[in-house]
Amino acid sequence: MRNFDNRQGKVVKAKQHYCPLKQDHPRPRPGLLQRIYSLRFIFGVSSRPLYWYRSQGIPIMTTNTSALISPYGGALVDLMNGEEFNDLKDYASRLTPLQLSERSVCDLEMIAVGAFSPLDRFMGQKDYQSVLDEMRLSCGRLFPIPVTLPVEPGSGIQLDKDIALYDSKNELLAVMRIEEIYEWNLAEAAQKVFGALDLRHPVVAEMHRWGRLNISGHIRMAQLPRHYDFADLRLKPRETRRILESCGRKNVVAFQTRNPLHRSHEEMTKRAIEAVDGVLLLHPVVGTTKPGDIDHYTRVRTYKVLTQKYYEQSRILLSLAPLAMRMAGPREALWHAIIRRNYGANYFIVGRDHASPGLDSAGKPFYGPYDAQQLVNEHRKEMGVETISFKELVYLVDDRRFEEVSAVPVGARTATISGTPMRDIFLNHGITLPEWFMHPEIAEILAKAYPPRHRRGACIWLTGLSGAGKTKTAEILTIRLLEYGYQVSVLDGDVVRTHLSKGLGFSKEDRDANVLRIGFVAAEIVRHGGIVIAAAVSPYRGARNDVRNLIGENRFIEVFVDTPLEVCEKRDVKGLYAKARLGLIKGFTGIDDPYEPPADPEIRLDTEFHTPEDNALLIFNYLLERGIIQTQKPS
Repeated sequence: MRNFDNRQGKVVKAKQHYCPLKQDHPRPRPGLLQRIYSLRFIFGVSSRPLYWYRSQGIPIMTTNTSALISPYGGALVDLMNGEEFNDLKDYASRLTPLQLSERSVCDLEMIAVGAFSPLDRFMGQKDYQSVLDEMRLSCGRLFPIPVTLPVEPGSGIQLDKDIALYDSKNELLAVMRIEEIYEWNLAEAAQKVFGALDLRHPVVAEMHRWGRLNISGHIRMAQLPRHYDFADLRLKPRETRRILESCGRKNVVAFQTRNPLHRSHEEMTKRAIEAVDGVLLLHPVVGTTKPGDIDHYTRVRTYKVLTQKYYEQSRILLSLAPLAMRMAGPREALWHAIIRRNYGANYFIVGRDHASPGLDSAGKPFYGPYDAQQLVNEHRKEMGVETISFKELVYLVDDRRFEEVSAVPVGARTATISGTPMRDIFLNHGITLPEWFMHPEIAEILAKAYPPRHRRGACIWLTGLSGAGKTKTAEILTIRLLEYGYQVSVLDGDVVRTHLSKGLGFSKEDRDANVLRIGFVAAEIVRHGGIVIAAAVSPYRGARNDVRNLIGENRFIEVFVDTPLEVCEKRDVKGLYAKARLGLIKGFTGIDDPYEPPADPEIRLDTEFHTPEDNALLIFNYLLERGIIQTQKPS
């Protein structure tokens, strides 16, 4: 790894920053009306949840104030220093613009509000390498996940130059002085952070699209990203701390989630706060999560119902975290605990399979079910955050209560449903979830937002060499689906290049761009419940996995049209392979440019010994068996 000076064209020594901190601001003194509301809350006269008080600008006072655990590193970073927006916007208009990815926008917001304290910038090289190797910042402070800003080399990426940071809607977020530029190694980062190079890991696949340089430097915030949803629940660390401190309890138990809460989760959190006489910080992630997760709009609606109806209002605070998850298992669990300390929590619940990305290409879990609990427990004293770990909770049918699996009486009748069976058995088939598993109001919200699988859409992605038989198979499959009343969209590689991707060449970058354009359109169709069939060479695994992650694991069916090269050449009526052999066409897939076959496709087709009709029927039956379609016209 080297520092790179684009201005001088040589390696330079980088400037280093070590755990920078800023001083906290004093808490304002509440007025008379605010004191009256506080007294109503203290003596139980008010039934309003804690976040309502925050939305009204009312800091809740109690007669028994308590000091929360200090932020990680001693004080919260706060980059919202009130710099005049118009002045900064005018200055930014004259700078090189850099449009941030959704992940980087989330990271910038978490840095700016202090959630990543003591970080006050994207990591420089020394911190980055130390985090990879030791899970620590260069000053020695525990910090297990690298937070970087990757970019491609360009004329505007120069040391000691300011650049303007924008979101995807071209809203100015910040101005950043580039104080470090350094190269990073994808394989090293993937292996050390995630323990895997497998492209079935969503972030490992995503990393193939990141720029090959990281940049770091001082940040001047113009504004935080604009969120128009659930504004009253998007509490910054400082705001969260003020509300939690007003509850009058010393202990705060944080629970992170990216899923709707089952009743076993509810039981787990209630046991946790009772055990330590604490307040629950219910802190769901509403930034980037695992592809295919239930959208945060639906999830937050369920959290609101749960917190307002089924928890004691003085014992819970619902707050949303704009975090971009890495799905890094044990390392991520440790990171989550540090982040929650910045929000005021001194206890953190670590469940089974925390931050797990699911199964790898071989069908095995990336991490063990309790690896995260073990790693967090090893570092709990250093972090200052105690862990509350639970084994799996099961429902005792006769006793009508939940119990840890290790404490279940011999012979007791039990019931349990994990997230996967919840989707596969109940939601996918439109079956109402049992009340012992999920409250009826929450089940109803999920049922509306998560229809049966045959109404949810899917993408059938045919990949293979030119001449493999993708287009013909797609054509017959389309007719078969139309016969049963399904509306089908077809995205053929040649047609897309004529219209959507006109102007793109055949370099690896252009080929990936073409595939991602097809994937974007397919994802939009699927998101609205449609079926789309894409037939494109799509030669590189990384781009195909990006599309899988874009659409969602359960709605992407990769079909490998596995036709040998010599067979494709014999079928080539356009003579493209012959021209490529003669060097008249450069970069032709299979001749002088590689085709990377899928490692673990859902379907593999043999076109040498099976007709296109046979193969279309094979795909059709696969869709039928998995409930993606029904053999009757959808209602």
